[in-house]
Amino acid sequence: MSKTAETHAAQKNTSLVPILIIAGLFFIFGFVTWINGALIPFMKTINELTDAQSYLVASASYISFVVMALPASYIIGKVGYKKGMSLGLAVMGVGALVFIPAAEARTYTLFLTGIFIQGLGMTLLQTASNPYITILGPMESAAKRIAIMGIANKIAGALGSLIFGAILLSGIDEINERLTRVSLDEKTTLLNEMADSVVTPYIIMAVVLFILAALITKAPLPHVEAEEVEEEATSGSVIVKKTSIFQFPHLWLGVLALFVYVGAEVIAGDTIISYGLSLGMPGEEAKSFTLMTLLAMVATYALGVFLIPKYVSQVLALKVSAILGIIFSLCILNTTGFTSVLFVAALGIANALVWPAIWPLALTGMGKFTKTASALLVMAISGGAIIPPLYGLLVDGKKEELMTQGVDQATAMANSATSGYWILIPCYVFILFYAVYGHKVGLKKA
Repeated sequence: MSKTAETHAAQKNTSLVPILIIAGLFFIFGFVTWINGALIPFMKTINELTDAQSYLVASASYISFVVMALPASYIIGKVGYKKGMSLGLAVMGVGALVFIPAAEARTYTLFLTGIFIQGLGMTLLQTASNPYITILGPMESAAKRIAIMGIANKIAGALGSLIFGAILLSGIDEINERLTRVSLDEKTTLLNEMADSVVTPYIIMAVVLFILAALITKAPLPHVEAEEVEEEATSGSVIVKKTSIFQFPHLWLGVLALFVYVGAEVIAGDTIISYGLSLGMPGEEAKSFTLMTLLAMVATYALGVFLIPKYVSQVLALKVSAILGIIFSLCILNTTGFTSVLFVAALGIANALVWPAIWPLALTGMGKFTKTASALLVMAISGGAIIPPLYGLLVDGKKEELMTQGVDQATAMANSATSGYWILIPCYVFILFYAVYGHKVGLKKA
């Protein structure tokens, strides 16, 4: 065996345990993130919200990435990746505990506060774990490692969606129907009982998170840093030294690409249950729809692990993903009923490899700026806070317009929910632009 082959084999063996540990962390924040699909219709019922208001569940979670990303980068720079991950888990545990008084008071703002605090913890976790797994091995195979993380993340999301869908949405059709004909006192009692159903699962979640926060400090995670790269660019006969994060346009375009991607992913995962309900499908059937999206993502992640980088480059994977996103979005808009729901689920195929591909492309050539660049990329997760509520506003606006025209409520709900998905098309168009051209802007040609 050659010396180079031996080196690669040694790197693979020493990286296995850290990869498994980081995969466990991706499992955790996948579980916590993807239960939003069940929380949205649940919160809509117990707090008597509009569609736009209910999607603030996603906003509260994802806006925390704007607030916390740069502070998280500073914290991780001070304490290191491992302690940063531990602290993130502990903060998530605190957020879970806030659900207890929120359920007792049945106060939407308090629920959103708990979700926001959990988001702060996830920001710490993401800011530490994403660059860690990206630079743990060769950059050209980073998308493969991140795809493995995605499998863990989405399997956890599928479990979370199933478990919390069963806990929170069981019998929701009957409850919504009863709420229209009971007295005010009976309604209050019914909603309070429904709100209390979140207490036990969130206590369990908090305990698990605190235990894991303690355990991660003892985990065998090696210290890693991004490789120093040449940070000089040639302009004519003048050499310009890279001294600022603002001198990397491919990074900033990557931040915007991740921003629109996360918004599109959240819409695909978090609206599909509500979408099914708006089409008149029973809650018992609709509560499993998020699982379809997640299974589509897991299957595509597995394909990515097999294909990247041996058969398919990270750039090609990103191009194909963006094109599929545009096609599936058009199919949602031009179909009805369960067929339309299936195309929403199929967005999982389009979305799976976008995150794994953008991270290494955006971090290419960042050198000593890697930690700050990673924080900016994590901030882009705030797309999940802004784009889904815009979908909700579009749905509410279209529904009001149709009902003003005399369309019955059921038809108006179905048509407006479908039409809102047009917001996905410009998102995928920009991702395609980044795949074709944006990731190369400002970088030296090989």
